[in-house]
Amino acid sequence: MGVSGSGKSTVAALVAERLGWIFVDGDSFHTPEHVAKMHAGLALDDADRAPWLASIAVWIRHRLERGESGVIVCSALRRAYREVLTGGSRRVRIVYLDGSRALIAGRLAGRHGHFMAPALLNSQFAILEPPTADEHPIVVGIDDPPETVAERVVAQIHGTGSESA
Repeated sequence: MGVSGSGKSTVAALVAERLGWIFVDGDSFHTPEHVAKMHAGLALDDADRAPWLASIAVWIRHRLERGESGVIVCSALRRAYREVLTGGSRRVRIVYLDGSRALIAGRLAGRHGHFMAPALLNSQFAILEPPTADEHPIVVGIDDPPETVAERVVAQIHGTGSESA
């Protein structure tokens, strides 16, 4: 989880590869209408997000029911969104990619071809509720290259890393 430009897709793909788990980008669950809305620089509201989050939650629940591990990317900026996604299961781990607004804005300025308009970054930071200790998140800073960030996530999943890095 994290705001657009924090490296979620890149890091998640690396984590999934290292662990041999299924990887899905949650953006693929967005409707074409929502993609067009974001591309136009309009933020999604909670009514827009509800069916998207529900679809991702179904994907997660199916993995749990089958005893399969997986990695899925979702901004999950609010606690309420994360509660929908996890369904209260402690088997679902939230990984928060934490970075400064300046770092992420710089990344977004250099990104081309993504539907998320850079102008929406302020709206993402405005609604961001970083996960709290009772959510048992894995919190990793994003100042380092994606490979290093992914290795920190994997270490924490395996219980060999610190709770925040």
